Amino acid sequence: MPASSAPLSPIDPWKLAADQLARDRARLAAYPHLLPHKIDRMAASPLAFLRGTAPLFYDVLKAAPELAGGGPNEGGGHGWIAGDLHLENFGVFRCAAPSDEDDRVSFHVNDFDDAVLGPWRYDLVRLATSVLLGARTLDGRQALSLLEALFDGYAATAFAGEPIGAPPPTVAELIEKVSSRKREVLLAARTELDGNERRFSRGPRYLDLAPSLIGPARATFAAYVASLPADARAHADAFEIVDLAFRVAGNGSLGSLRIAVLVRGKGGKNGHWIFDMKEEDAPSAAGLCGAPREKPAVRVEAAMRATLPHVPRMVGTTELDGKSMLVRRLAPQEDRVRFDRVPPEELPAVVGHLGRLIGEAHRRGAEGTVPTSFAEGERDALRRGAVVLAGLHESTYLAYLDLARAVPTA
Repeated sequence: MPASSAPLSPIDPWKLAADQLARDRARLAAYPHLLPHKIDRMAASPLAFLRGTAPLFYDVLKAAPELAGGGPNEGGGHGWIAGDLHLENFGVFRCAAPSDEDDRVSFHVNDFDDAVLGPWRYDLVRLATSVLLGARTLDGRQALSLLEALFDGYAATAFAGEPIGAPPPTVAELIEKVSSRKREVLLAARTELDGNERRFSRGPRYLDLAPSLIGPARATFAAYVASLPADARAHADAFEIVDLAFRVAGNGSLGSLRIAVLVRGKGGKNGHWIFDMKEEDAPSAAGLCGAPREKPAVRVEAAMRATLPHVPRMVGTTELDGKSMLVRRLAPQEDRVRFDRVPPEELPAVVGHLGRLIGEAHRRGAEGTVPTSFAEGERDALRRGAVVLAGLHESTYLAYLDLARAVPTA
């Protein structure tokens, strides 16, 4: 992946913005009331815009493959990639464990909706772009130095096979803080008491599920439960459904069918469990990497199991009226590092740690020969590509908000 002094391909941000707005309208055609909600979420910052526009990112790479150091068949590491990698797709989650009382948690990549088999550099340049967008308030020289920390951390685990090592203080403090959270915290944030029973708190996050979906959702969840290992469903009464709701969550995935399931759990008003059933679709990089053979939710679960040392607990798949659904049990331990709150002096260590995490994931999910180092000029090419992509997303973000002024507010 040799570096080049030739200018990188210019792409019109106004066309990208118009295409993105049209994509959002089409994706939310079944839920038009959520379009202003999505626009509001992406208006928060250029990083928020990047989070919600993974297909746009890959449209750009398809038009200008040099921004990622080359096309999908031009060497380098290859295997499972997260696909939609950015700063906010790392977090703490409760791991699958032998006992429900085991509160073991992990800090790692936590979103595989866009996972696909492809070049490792796609993840790396997208993560690097998010670092530059997330660090836009810093001195530009500091922001660029964070990319070196990212690449160094990545090379240590992806190429040299080093262990991840101890997390930096900010990450360690987050893990310690969430490890002691109890189920009551999650229930209090998402549900309310209705007599002697809990139900999801209706409002911006939880809406009534369409009556036509209630029966199919119950059957779909029952099929998922039946697919769990025998020890996980030893207490059948724990999976008795107490309430169902349409869940409004995500940014790029907004518009997919997402159903929240409240079940009996251990019984009592503070013993309920919450599950998330989420429709999965084709990965954003399919146009570059090819259409996966697996059903979408099966692909997502396969990527988790291939790349993570510990997968989230009770993760599984099912189908609802032909839609491929990923199911997982939510936990109070789920949280993420707020990049904008990390002390500036600790940013290189945090970014380097993220590089180590994705490097380990790539190495675990590798196909074929694992490279022993970056190719000559590869780091320069990825840095230059991330700089252009960050600037392009900044300008497209502003163009998108300008075009979206015609959309009625929520």
